Amino acid sequence: MATLNYLSGYAPELQEKIQQMIEQDSLRAFLQKKHPGTHNIRSDAALRDYTLALKNRFMKKSAPLSKVAYDNKIHVIHGALGTHSYVARVQGGKLKSKNEIRIGSVFKKAPEAFLNMIVVHELAHLKEKGHNKAFYKLCEHMLPDYHQREFEMRLYLTQLELSGPDI
Repeated sequence: MATLNYLSGYAPELQEKIQQMIEQDSLRAFLQKKHPGTHNIRSDAALRDYTLALKNRFMKKSAPLSKVAYDNKIHVIHGALGTHSYVARVQGGKLKSKNEIRIGSVFKKAPEAFLNMIVVHELAHLKEKGHNKAFYKLCEHMLPDYHQREFEMRLYLTQLELSGPDI
């Protein structure tokens, strides 16, 4: 029986269904059918362009981003899939802030739908620091099927954990 680390917050009935899919070896096929192929956003520059396009479409008035990059240490160190950081510095007599978004390198070879979901999630943190109702409402504004994609991304990560990077 596989440990469903990424699905622990979901209903036991749903976890049982996923467990059955794992035991029947049908989770991989489900994911491949639903999300065939991967994206071409492999470099930090391409990720920055992708992120800024989303930011400019949905969050024009939010603070600028100083850095957007893939980070191969995020999953190991933070137990997260992406991070946002906000650094405030005194420059002269003014307080300057910099926003950074780092995306786990596991998303370099993931389906585009999952990269999109994690970028939307981190962009939402520019306005809402916590995971509250306003945060999720903003995520849904940028990506109407946000919650479904988050769930499927958790299935994808579960499959990666079980079988390695070849999905």
